[in-house]
Amino acid sequence: MARAVVLLPSLLAAQAGGRNRFEVDAASAEAALRALPVRDLLFDEHGALRPLVNVYVDGVDSRGRGGLEAPLEPRAEVRVVAAVAGG
Repeated sequence: MARAVVLLPSLLAAQAGGRNRFEVDAASAEAALRALPVRDLLFDEHGALRPLVNVYVDGVDSRGRGGLEAPLEPRAEVRVVAAVAGG
């Protein structure tokens, strides 16, 4: 299990008591995100990552590195980026 740093955008940080940086022990990006106090805002009622939430691990889109379940390296940086949509 790796120690990872998770960074949240300001909108989610406001819902996490004003914190935008968390250090968690997690084997994957998914486990790191599920350890956060805002996990219900990141995942839907079926347990899937919400469509407008993008996750980057060490600067690489998680989809390009095997998905959220891919193992994390020690001291990995997991960054949550909320996409903007609308018309």
